Amino acid sequence: MTTTHSPFRRRLIAVSLALPALAAVPARAQAPRAGADYTALNPEIPVETPGKIEVIEFFWYGCPACYQIEPLIEKWIARLSPDTAFRRVPAAFNERWAHDAAIFYAFEALGLTEKLHRPLFDAIHRERLKTNDPQALAQWLARHGVDAKKFDETMKSFGVQNRVRRSNQLVAAYRIEGTPTLAVHGRYTIKVEQAQTFERMIEIADHLIGVTRKSLAARKS
Repeated sequence: MTTTHSPFRRRLIAVSLALPALAAVPARAQAPRAGADYTALNPEIPVETPGKIEVIEFFWYGCPACYQIEPLIEKWIARLSPDTAFRRVPAAFNERWAHDAAIFYAFEALGLTEKLHRPLFDAIHRERLKTNDPQALAQWLARHGVDAKKFDETMKSFGVQNRVRRSNQLVAAYRIEGTPTLAVHGRYTIKVEQAQTFERMIEIADHLIGVTRKSLAARKS
């Protein structure tokens, strides 16, 4: 990783080491507070899903906290209201992360996200797959019935690389410092450290989705 001494790298290490402690902290009962439990963005970031409340998860496949929250994210997505649009954005803070971002967008381009997103997480964190090892990645893809040559060409394609560049722009616009971070409709971000537990992180996002829903309804009336 090329950001060894960056504030983000220090934060990633701190979050990783604190995972057991985070899981043990009980969820708090009080309403979420701006500045403490989440960050209110000013100015707001334009959303890409008109007519929907846009929710983003900024993540990295190699992030231990992202792996731990993934089962909760999957259950959460299944119960989100139809007026809410969820999407994942892979953070690409450096060349290593950009490589994994290209893998994610290649999954999307080839219609493989549902089939391979979670298995890749498992392979990295359980089987120690090194995604930046071309041979290891090719073997993993082959075991899942994917043509490694076609996949590599897709990763390097203009469309995928353009989406990686767009993810960089979003990371900068939302002032993302680490993963996982949730963002609600270009207005709010929620970091693990603010929420203290993964469950609380999602609870805060649900609260902010409700706040946004009321705000958008008021604008229409």
